Amino acid sequence: MADASTEDTVWPVQDQIAAYLRDGILNGDFPPGKALPSSRKLNERFGAAAQTIKNAMEILEREGLVYSRRGAGIFAREHRQRTMTPAEYKTPPTDGGKYQWIAAAERKGMTGRSELLDVEKVVPPRLVREAFGLGDDETAVLRRQVMYLDEEPCELVEVYFPLHLAEGTLIEERRRIKGGAGRVLAEAGLPPLRCVDRVAARWPTPQQQRALRMPTKLPVLRQFRVTYSVDDRPIQAEFMIKAGHLYELEYEF
Repeated sequence: MADASTEDTVWPVQDQIAAYLRDGILNGDFPPGKALPSSRKLNERFGAAAQTIKNAMEILEREGLVYSRRGAGIFAREHRQRTMTPAEYKTPPTDGGKYQWIAAAERKGMTGRSELLDVEKVVPPRLVREAFGLGDDETAVLRRQVMYLDEEPCELVEVYFPLHLAEGTLIEERRRIKGGAGRVLAEAGLPPLRCVDRVAARWPTPQQQRALRMPTKLPVLRQFRVTYSVDDRPIQAEFMIKAGHLYELEYEF
């Protein structure tokens, strides 16, 4: 008999099964190497046909969460979910060192790098205009880049800067900045003193899906941050988009 929880839902049964198993894998209820529930048990829980269960397993296989052994079943794979600690990356290096995000990755035994995609003057989204106090047609400088861990894209970052702060500086040039754009602002007397984060789950846009190489229909984490400096002055606003099945955020209060 189908689980009562599967009734009155817009989700196809194969997606419900994939979500149930994915949650168990990421939470550690199905540790690496452990066999997943059999087709019989999944049929009892979801009332699903054999092909529907197979489709769910194929979804998880594309996501790199399971593997099969001929004649033995489907097993949980050691997953790549990583915990990100955004508070560690607030203050830019003062000694010309590496951007903190890359340095933090190296301390964990990973290789981090960034790929700069665009630097341009644009009319920013409403949230950014409100943060900067801009009118509907006023512009800001946008720097867009993809961050990689071990050559896998993990985050699409879109950082906006007030025009009067970015013009005439490295920030408006189409090249990477050693230590990050925050270093330029800090050296100009505008260090980051306070950050406000808003985190939400979203379906990825086509651009985000391509940049992060999303393997299946999965949500992303959208982190919107406004950084304030002296006199509580907003100096940058950014959207950080992460693949929801690979990353979680940790904050310490």
